[in-house]
Amino acid sequence: MLEDLNIEFDKLQQEFGAKELNSIYNGGCKKNPTICFVFMNPTGKNPASLKSWTGIKAPWIGAKNIWDLFFKVNLLNEEIYKEIKSKRGKDWTEEFASKVYKDVEKHKYYITNLGKCTQIDARPLPDKTLKNYLYLLEKEIAIINPKVIILFGNQVSSIVLNEKISVSQCHKKIYIKEINQKKYNCLCTYYPVGNGRFNIDKSIEDIKWIIENLK
Repeated sequence: MLEDLNIEFDKLQQEFGAKELNSIYNGGCKKNPTICFVFMNPTGKNPASLKSWTGIKAPWIGAKNIWDLFFKVNLLNEEIYKEIKSKRGKDWTEEFASKVYKDVEKHKYYITNLGKCTQIDARPLPDKTLKNYLYLLEKEIAIINPKVIILFGNQVSSIVLNEKISVSQCHKKIYIKEINQKKYNCLCTYYPVGNGRFNIDKSIEDIKWIIENLK
């Protein structure tokens, strides 16, 4: 079961993350999603990383900018999007986080990170740290069985596909990831937040293209 992986994520949090914070798992449609979105790793800005949080421990809780992407590719209800944009990160409640992720589930997609080790800040993680999570991500993918996987950024794409990837050179190119003798279509695109914020329109274009080609 997907939840069984959380024990392993928590062990790795003690090794690679901030010990005073929770690891962040995943969220959304957990059975045959249309798209599995794979980001890098969470930070302490996510209120679900606090020890006092008892709700879902999903990526991007408390964030704003990333939800621009999901809204612009028609994967987020407009009223929920407006509510997200009106809130400060610390104003997200456990109930609101659940409401957002129920909408994610309704839209048939799944959000996860390659690394589940929450850091205090947005410091870059070395490849060797993220590679400790690869076998768990592969188990995660096998369990949820997505139609397509979207990988964000050069580092995540290169580690997951086990080859050197430059997202600027593979626009709308489909890669194959084989897990347990099953082949999954993967698309690599720009990381759309933080320093990559100026590339969000390119990410949106790629995601709209893959959605259109899934029909």
